[in-house]
Amino acid sequence: MSKLLPLFIYPLGLACLFLGLTLLTLWKRPHIAALSAIAALVVLLLGSNGWVAAQLVRSLEWQYVPTTLPNAEAIVVLGGGIKPQIAPRPWVDVAEAGDRVLYGAQLYQQGKAPLVVLSGGRIEWKGGGSASESEDMAKLAEVLGVPKTAIAQDPTSLNTYQNAVNVKQILQQRGINRVLLVTSAMHMPRSMGIFQKQGIEAIAAPTDFSITAQELEEYQATLQGFLLNLLPDAEKLQQTSRAMKEYVGILVYRLKGWM
Repeated sequence: MSKLLPLFIYPLGLACLFLGLTLLTLWKRPHIAALSAIAALVVLLLGSNGWVAAQLVRSLEWQYVPTTLPNAEAIVVLGGGIKPQIAPRPWVDVAEAGDRVLYGAQLYQQGKAPLVVLSGGRIEWKGGGSASESEDMAKLAEVLGVPKTAIAQDPTSLNTYQNAVNVKQILQQRGINRVLLVTSAMHMPRSMGIFQKQGIEAIAAPTDFSITAQELEEYQATLQGFLLNLLPDAEKLQQTSRAMKEYVGILVYRLKGWM
């Protein structure tokens, strides 16, 4: 239910609800049907607008702009960007958020910390495989030059709160508290709040940025760029939905006292 219900808050799900109301009221209450259809159109147009998406995404991603990172005792990489080795995939696949593993391995190679903690389980009915995501992340990290002896795993966590709770146990067993926290830039505000609530000294090391300063400048540099960002775009709709998902998550986690 926690995965299903929020879908109807995001632009696509909300527009579908309005269209469903349109069909139900079309014959007996045409004025309500008309208003509902207009509402569905407005939601889709706003949600897929480049300006709306950029501002929503930036409001999250730019809270932790990368700086020169200090050394720490461990690098914690949160899951969410690796697809399991399921036929016809020849090996594990890297999705967009797979930048997390790549960046975590890079930080290790730079000597930022001697240990990489990979955190992520899998929901069986949602693209799950025979291995946990942390195991698949470990395979990729090893290929990228992180030795097996420098990797610790949390293979059971299914959300960000569980990431923090389980990672804390791993850190306490090793006498570690200061970590570099690697996750997608949009996910970083919620992650930092949760890890700090657990008493972990987390230093933000964001990656997987969707919006850059150059892109924002390009939106305004030419008339073509300005007009194109007014038109509906499926990628922008997805960005808006992801940003809204984070804001919903932040609200729910605060209400639960998790951050």
